Amino acid sequence: MDALTLPVSPDTSQTVVHEVGYQSWTKDNLWVLSEHENIEYFTTRWDALCPYIEVTNEMIEMAPKPFVVYAVPPKSQFGAPIKDRYGLVNALSPEFWVDERRIRKFRELDKQFRSFKVTERVVDGKEITAEYLYEIGGIHFENYWIAEQEVEGFVDYVRNLQVLIIQVIADNGDIVLSDVSIILPNENQLYGSFCQWDRKYKNRSPGIYACLLATRWAQKNGLQFYNLGPVDEYGYKDLFITDYEPIYALIVSDLDHPIVTDQTSPINIDFEKEQINQIYRNKSAL
Repeated sequence: MDALTLPVSPDTSQTVVHEVGYQSWTKDNLWVLSEHENIEYFTTRWDALCPYIEVTNEMIEMAPKPFVVYAVPPKSQFGAPIKDRYGLVNALSPEFWVDERRIRKFRELDKQFRSFKVTERVVDGKEITAEYLYEIGGIHFENYWIAEQEVEGFVDYVRNLQVLIIQVIADNGDIVLSDVSIILPNENQLYGSFCQWDRKYKNRSPGIYACLLATRWAQKNGLQFYNLGPVDEYGYKDLFITDYEPIYALIVSDLDHPIVTDQTSPINIDFEKEQINQIYRNKSAL
């Protein structure tokens, strides 16, 4: 799919807004500077919090290099399947809900949180602001090095979508958790973007409880899958996973760049050697 180009206004005609899928960007806000052991490389502003990032040739040409795009849509012509994968919960599967191990754990979680208040709100994405996201997720963003540009990328991504916000509140007013998911009707999914939870309540497993609440919401609202995001480094998500989906990605880089040659870099963790500079799904562009 080619990007649309839209002049912002007559008095800023040199700034061009590009659009594809749920995304919009300019040449100045497309990329986010990332770092591994003082080695700099570039990702997109939707990288940390958004799924299914559309790619165009123009985007690739525009971005500084090395440039990495994670989570390219499964049906895209771009990218290759990397070593990580999405974990999906089939919320509409009767088998999911009658599994004995899950029944026991879900009963335990409900007992742990029986005296807490749970709120669920569906918000039009155009109402979401970066300021609000920092209010409910700022500690999470700091702990996981999520850049300001990536928070702005989330605001951009959801402007034509709806967002589910689940909160659990203790009797003393503590916000035990705030869980934020993107509703993706075209993909028949609820995508879990982030969950911030209060460490004082760690022994109650608030992160796992958030997954249960989101899965139940997906079931009640007829969405087949709750997407847990990348899962290979998060063993606790195994309780929920019923299906896996490949994560497609691409990197464009000089082969002698340190981000490629350093064997501990995320590029070597995620990509096979032959996938470096493989722009298209079934052929190399370089």
